[in-house]
Amino acid sequence: MTVLVWCDRCGAAAAEGDHRACAAARELEPPRYCPDCRRRMKVQVVPTGWTATCVEHGTRHS
Repeated sequence: MTVLVWCDRCGAAAAEGDHRACAAARELEPPRYCPDCRRRMKVQVVPTGWTATCVEHGTRHS
């Protein structure tokens, strides 16, 4: 299991604050921030899922 450094929805430090709302929203939404480096990702949503791309860490899929 990978430990997230940054919240992939709000971009804040994953260990700080309450991210229950972020976790609930992520069930329906793609990530917006890279959990490794906190960069804003390019996100494409299609009927079959989503693709989020970080310039440093590559692509994530649904």
